[in-house]
Amino acid sequence: MAFLAALWLPILLSAVIVFVASSIMHMVLPYHRNDYSQLPDEDKILAVLRSSPLKRGLYVFPFCTHKDMKSPALIEKQKQGPVGFLTIVPSGPPAMPKFLIQWFVYCLVIGFFVAYLAAHTVAPGTHYLAVFRVVGTAAFLAYGLGNLSNGIWKGQEWSVTIKEVIDGLIYGLLTAGTFGWLWPR
Repeated sequence: MAFLAALWLPILLSAVIVFVASSIMHMVLPYHRNDYSQLPDEDKILAVLRSSPLKRGLYVFPFCTHKDMKSPALIEKQKQGPVGFLTIVPSGPPAMPKFLIQWFVYCLVIGFFVAYLAAHTVAPGTHYLAVFRVVGTAAFLAYGLGNLSNGIWKGQEWSVTIKEVIDGLIYGLLTAGTFGWLWPR
């Protein structure tokens, strides 16, 4: 555990670097600008949604329970469409400070667990590239590959999913570089 405590600087600095890089990638670079689409007849759809007592959460439509999945009525609803998922968040402007704080804490948590793994698999004084390989793999698993489930299960467009995986690869490489640079000698 003492060795893990020696990794507080790469944990913190990698979180800061990933946070800054993600801010640049999402606010300055143009490749995420078309990740979301506007609903057709948005005003009409929003009026219908406002009339329903929706709470925060993930909704699926048409809804069914496991036992109803093969019912003819549900199959017909699915054929007629639309079929999808709807995420509802609290009304009002996005709480960007809250989201950014949560993202930074998430980056710290990933850094901590990557450090935990590396501290138990890589000895002090290990060469930069060996540290880079272990940390980069673990960080990519955390930041990147988990996004694939959105394309598989939630209907997210594969182009958006692949961009998120690429973002995760970049974050993993930045984390690996930070740990390799600051690895205890």
